[in-house]
Amino acid sequence: MTSEITLFVNPTAGRGRGAHAAQPAASALRAAGFSVRTVLGENARDALARARAVVEDGTGALIAVGGDGMAGLALQAVAGTRTPFGLVAVGTGNDFARALGLPVRDPAAAGRIVAEALKGGRLRDIDLGQADGRWFGTVLASGFDSRVNDRGNRMRWPAGRLKYDLAMLAELAAFRPFPYRITLDDGAVREVEATLVAIGNGSSYGGGMRICPGADLTDGLFDITVVGDCSRTTLLRVFPSVYRGTHVSHPKVTVLRAAKVEVVAEGVTGYADGEPLGPLPLTARCVRGAVRVVGP
Repeated sequence: MTSEITLFVNPTAGRGRGAHAAQPAASALRAAGFSVRTVLGENARDALARARAVVEDGTGALIAVGGDGMAGLALQAVAGTRTPFGLVAVGTGNDFARALGLPVRDPAAAGRIVAEALKGGRLRDIDLGQADGRWFGTVLASGFDSRVNDRGNRMRWPAGRLKYDLAMLAELAAFRPFPYRITLDDGAVREVEATLVAIGNGSSYGGGMRICPGADLTDGLFDITVVGDCSRTTLLRVFPSVYRGTHVSHPKVTVLRAAKVEVVAEGVTGYADGEPLGPLPLTARCVRGAVRVVGP
């Protein structure tokens, strides 16, 4: 492995934490004997092109500094290669860092862990999801949760998580289940009325909501959580339990497992790692060992 490491930085992540996080992370890597260069971009497309270029040039590792969006962008550059991927999580949600067992909003500690893991060769291959040509590490969301994302992304005010709390209230007012057609591993089509369908490579999204609590990053399978046609009252009652992952015991919740999932529903957008993929139908595949990660 070359001693040159690349930090892939989103300076706007976590309301500006990304720009400040790069320095302590870089200091930890340099203290361990690595040469560090930083890659930024004028926009997402430019940043991804630059990240792919350093991977092709043989960088020793690509370390994303930012939130789940930046982690997801970095995955597009390293998935399917043997270039190690690391993460200094300073965003809002940081669900991929949680799945990898990495520190959240502590860039110095994350930098030290990444440096020690690289020096000690502590690398492991994990699965990724792929849908519509895009790799994802955590969850592909569709249904009520993606409608909340749609509305939140259209809102100019307020900022941060409050925006999505208000978006959730607005969507609850217009709430209705969606008719879904779900196909697992090219088997029979399941027709269900569902509030949401979440396809989990990792266990959580939205900053710690454990929507797919049993998901395993190394088993070659998705956990698919289907929340049925519950009422607004039931949805509000069940929602808090998502943070503990205990919602899966509710009679309106079904958990399925498959390596390939097709979901079809009218008027529903799919979101992967918090980023919009596009309208359903979408087919997601779990690709075993698609990325080599650095970590504990």
